Amino acid sequence: MSIPDTHKKRGRPATGVTPHQGIRMPPELVAAVESWREEQPTPPPSRAEAIRQILTEYLKAKGYLK
Repeated sequence: MSIPDTHKKRGRPATGVTPHQGIRMPPELVAAVESWREEQPTPPPSRAEAIRQILTEYLKAKGYLK
């Protein structure tokens, strides 16, 4: 007689489909991102979204993204 496998997964459930990428940034880089955010239309993007937009624009300009 086998025991059914009904164990619950431990920890917080996954919330997104893309992997999380944590980065460390020096204060002057954070300040530059915040300055860029202030120039955006209201409401400004979150810091994470601002970093994604800045990185996307840069990579498109360099030809790494289509």
